[in-house]
Amino acid sequence: MAKTKTKTAYVCTECGADFAKWQGQCGACQAWNTLQSFNLGGASLGGHSASFGGSQSGGSVHSEGIGYAGNAYSEVLPLEQIDLAAVPRFSSTLEEFDRVLGGGLVPGSVILIGGHPGAGKSTLLLQALCHLAKDQSVLYVTGEESLQQVAMRAKRLQLPTDGVQMLAETDVQRLLLLAQKHQPAEKHQPKVMVVDSIQVMHAPGIDSAPGSVSQVRESAAYLTRFAKQTQTAVLLVGHVTKDGSLAGPKVLEHMIDCSIMLEGSNDSRYRTLRGIKNRFGAINELGVFAMMETGLKQVKNPSSIFLTRSNADATGALVTVIWEGTRPLLLELQALVDESHFGNPRRVTVGLDHNRLSMLLAVMHRHGGIHTGDQDVFVNVVGGVRISETSADLATLLAVLSSLRNRPVPANWLVFGEVGLSGEIRPVPSGQERLKEAAKHGFKKAIAPAANVPKQGIEGMEIIPVERVHEALELI
Repeated sequence: MAKTKTKTAYVCTECGADFAKWQGQCGACQAWNTLQSFNLGGASLGGHSASFGGSQSGGSVHSEGIGYAGNAYSEVLPLEQIDLAAVPRFSSTLEEFDRVLGGGLVPGSVILIGGHPGAGKSTLLLQALCHLAKDQSVLYVTGEESLQQVAMRAKRLQLPTDGVQMLAETDVQRLLLLAQKHQPAEKHQPKVMVVDSIQVMHAPGIDSAPGSVSQVRESAAYLTRFAKQTQTAVLLVGHVTKDGSLAGPKVLEHMIDCSIMLEGSNDSRYRTLRGIKNRFGAINELGVFAMMETGLKQVKNPSSIFLTRSNADATGALVTVIWEGTRPLLLELQALVDESHFGNPRRVTVGLDHNRLSMLLAVMHRHGGIHTGDQDVFVNVVGGVRISETSADLATLLAVLSSLRNRPVPANWLVFGEVGLSGEIRPVPSGQERLKEAAKHGFKKAIAPAANVPKQGIEGMEIIPVERVHEALELI
């Protein structure tokens, strides 16, 4: 019998770096108490290497049907001779989902969808799978719920269930053996497979509980290898930590092709699907859904749901436009400035970076002469959307000034632009497309960086170009 030698590595849950022995602090990211043991398995000294695609014998799996020796991976080809038509995209049947994916599902891709409990991850994937089953062979693998619970959800959502194959399994090796059987008469290889969730999957031979670093890492490696070798699109459901980031080792994000977060608070009916990593499309793409009784409904014009303000002018409220992926999005900013009754004035933001607000207030004081050092400043983005770009800088300053001076900004005004530390108004990408989107929604006047103003103008809209902060502040 061949002797086996067990090797153990210690992997950082924050950055994915591995070390030969345990230590209190990770040498790569300097985080403390983040190293967890990872069993590398039995490295056989005289036997065959383990693989997932064959028959099970004596606790090891020998490669009979699926392995690395396929012809598609053993040839050296020039880049210009690779046929892209062999792996065309196909739609997930949800246009907003396709937008975030970069145009649809790619055969052989591995997609991780994370989100808080109750955000709608399982609902979204079940909807897509039930509609895909009309034209594709699909498989839904549930490890957290029973088959009856999934069937009850599909019935409640009034989804078509014809052609949807179900499997309740947490053993990743047995899952893959059932997904691709070797008997020709029983062969049923799915084109799309959903695994709900990766945290409950476990690989035999690893001495750790499901959800640990070693189990998540090894299970994801099995599923990724299966996806690449069989050209199956695999969608993984992932849990999140208390700070909203994906749970599990950081190396998991490097193994997959696409990482998506489904965001939304419990008190809001709207859900945003945001791309974090995508090897087949643009990142930071945004898809918007509304949670209804029959599941998630696509919102094809998201600007309309975030602009629910009344026609009456209000102090501290104005509209800005941000760029999400490949389209503009109109949002309402609200600011409240009040006299501080404590020694340290408060700076509170919801949907904006707290440090950037402090920087903008300092610019307004230095280059605009507006002092807010003795005032509490609160800024909110209506609709629960988080702004991650700098085009909302000028709108934030004007909203703060509007509340401070108690002078409302007209409801049909639009403001956008980046503010520099020297008081200049910098241009932002796709300025003309932002102005056209605002004109479609009836905005009559816009304050924009001078470099973003089109030479021919926008029909039905007056555009006021500004180059310095004090010029914009004087307008209101």
